[in-house]
Amino acid sequence: MRRLRLGMAQINTTVGDFQGNTQKILEAIAHGRSLGVDLLAFPELAVCGYPPEDLLLKPQFIKENLRAIKKMEKHTSGLTIIVGFVDAQGDIYNAAAVIHDGKLAGIYHKIYLPNYGVFDENRYFQAGQDCPVYTVAGVGVGVNICEDIWYKAGPATIQAYSGAEIIVNISASPYHFGRLKFRERMLATRAADNVVIVAYNNLVGGQDELVFDGGSMVLDEQGQLITKGKQFEEDLIVADLDVEAVFRTRLRDPRWRKEAFQLEQQRQVVKVALSEAPLAAPKPELPKAQAQSLDPAEEVYRALVLGTGDYVLKNGLAKVVIGLSGGIDSSLVADIAVAALGADNVVGVAMPSAYSSPSSLRDAQILARNLGIRLLSIPIDRIFQAYLKTLAEPLKGTEPDVTEENIQARIRGNLLMALSNKFGWLVLTTGNKSEMATGYTTLYGDMAGGFAVIKDVPKTMVYELARYRNSLPDSPIPPAIIEKAPSAELRPGQKDSDSLPPYDLLDPVLTAYVEEDKSTEQIIALGADEALVRRAAHLVDNSEYKRRQAPPGVKITPRAFGRDRRLPITNRFRG
Repeated sequence: MRRLRLGMAQINTTVGDFQGNTQKILEAIAHGRSLGVDLLAFPELAVCGYPPEDLLLKPQFIKENLRAIKKMEKHTSGLTIIVGFVDAQGDIYNAAAVIHDGKLAGIYHKIYLPNYGVFDENRYFQAGQDCPVYTVAGVGVGVNICEDIWYKAGPATIQAYSGAEIIVNISASPYHFGRLKFRERMLATRAADNVVIVAYNNLVGGQDELVFDGGSMVLDEQGQLITKGKQFEEDLIVADLDVEAVFRTRLRDPRWRKEAFQLEQQRQVVKVALSEAPLAAPKPELPKAQAQSLDPAEEVYRALVLGTGDYVLKNGLAKVVIGLSGGIDSSLVADIAVAALGADNVVGVAMPSAYSSPSSLRDAQILARNLGIRLLSIPIDRIFQAYLKTLAEPLKGTEPDVTEENIQARIRGNLLMALSNKFGWLVLTTGNKSEMATGYTTLYGDMAGGFAVIKDVPKTMVYELARYRNSLPDSPIPPAIIEKAPSAELRPGQKDSDSLPPYDLLDPVLTAYVEEDKSTEQIIALGADEALVRRAAHLVDNSEYKRRQAPPGVKITPRAFGRDRRLPITNRFRG
């Protein structure tokens, strides 16, 4: 039987950290060698980190990346590795280096460059043209990169019909909820249609607003899952692949034979022989894979934890500070921060005013105790009264309104930023996607901070995540926080429902308008209340200027504000 032992190193890289990324790659090579792998793959642009954005316009960045590839060559004795890097040949390319037994044996250039959503690859890279097939340990291996495999007649098809029995796709595919299952269905289709084993190696880790969830997987020639890596964790996935099964299946499929002949007439594919037989040394027994599927709430929660932790730690910070109001948003953010950084690195600040209910302060204290974090209490009423006194003359003859409410939020933002400046703590803001969408936020107030943990989490999902956390043994969030009506507590008896429609009605409308680009008429036609839809759309359209000034935050929906959705602030189109 022809078999190949494949390894996929699902690593967490940092953009621009050539030394750290190279060290991770070398450690994975040593680990893979100890397990007897014939071929070891690393994610897309693993050498420099993904996405490097305008760092790609700096020649020194490209040179450092090429030096790292050179350094790796001498560590590949006796095996083949595939690693993502930036190639420079007249232009720059998103590339995969194929290094065999100490030498650079080939380079694949990514052909399909995504330029939608969060991707801007046409801004930086030249597209590749060739679809080489490498012989590794006597097995035909096609190498391609991320977007290349999403096309049904793309490089994977060309390589399969040109002798590839295994397709290795190295990827940096960002997370949003539901993405893993969609990927698996697509990869299963590619494997079955092309009668080829598909090995998909995805990046893991947080990079600014993006989270890469790993979940690397191998599917056989019938599209059946062989093995899968962990989500949101580094992992080394190793599998023994039965290549003979690919050959047998192709023999029984005359359609495949005809397609292969026709494609061969259309396109010449470079074939590179690296090694004709697997290593003769006996291979150690492999440990059983232990990746488990996550339920939707746990998946989103872990994405938020990974994205928050990596943002803080990769930027060289250690501690964070959060304004704790006793509400559900700040409670969830504090819990995520503790999971990401540890309780000793999270500080909560209660900032009660005359409008804060005693129960809110009590709930914040219980939450802090449950999480094991330090809680500071800084009342703001004296500061607020000083503001009102200072503004008494300019505001004479006017009635109190949202102006006075926002002053309180801005006082709190100032206090948090003062603590941040003094102690180097990063301020985590607590606004959710429903609030960001409708502008139910205060510039330089509750929007003031360094990272917005739940800015892409709709309010209804905030409740789901809180209930998920309380379903675990520690149950950190006091039930009263989940059960009470949400309120900013900036005026007597205030409730969110005074300013916004109920969230269970609002969130579906926001999803349709913001994420799906449905018109107001289309949403109304689906059965939503007309007044609610028109009001929600008006709030979304009028709040773009606020969102443009918001801190970055973790993307977990298919279309997040920011990189995903770019609208002009000055704009008269409505609909």
